[in-house]
Amino acid sequence: MPQTPLSRDRILQVALQRADAEGLEALSMRKLAQDLGVKAMSLYNHVANKDDIIDGMVDRVVSEIELPSLAVDWQTAMRQRATSAHAVLLQHPWATMAMMSRVNVGPAMLRYVEATLACLVEAGFSYPLADYVWNAIDSHIYGFTLQALNFPFEADEYATVAKDYVAMIPPAQYPYLNQLTHHVIEGRHDGLHDFEFGLNILLDGLETLRQTTAHNH
Repeated sequence: MPQTPLSRDRILQVALQRADAEGLEALSMRKLAQDLGVKAMSLYNHVANKDDIIDGMVDRVVSEIELPSLAVDWQTAMRQRATSAHAVLLQHPWATMAMMSRVNVGPAMLRYVEATLACLVEAGFSYPLADYVWNAIDSHIYGFTLQALNFPFEADEYATVAKDYVAMIPPAQYPYLNQLTHHVIEGRHDGLHDFEFGLNILLDGLETLRQTTAHNH
């Protein structure tokens, strides 16, 4: 007998731990049942199938992201939301692709989207603009997170890697790329991609857009 009674919550918790450690491909009903110390068939009393489990897992991940608050200005709220989402998604390396490739209508996701829309519409964005704004920010979060998760080198290896590759970037053929590589080799540039840099450009540009459209109404 399992120590803890089997429940949807318990199944999702164990599925999440397995996916965080080994990726979604390591997730199967059989392995989950083994982890829980039950027969695979008994899982179906609580979940419909693997898809249902992944939907539940995504919603659990979303519930960890800080909701944007109406108590602060919209840029601060969206900055906190983005920083929180990026940090949470780095802790669950499988989740970004799962979120991007599924229709997510779990309660946590609906709360998250509702709070995001509320923040933007109350700040003066029209509904269509709020939709564009939210998607532009999410594209930055998802793209940056996927790059961070899949990048082949660690940050402290950049200078060494640059030395190894510089021979393949002759200055006569690639003068600008060669210069940038030397910046990294000599420590004048760390080569690190900065999440806040892109986010700030987005938020500043969107604030200009908000002011322009507000004046036109």
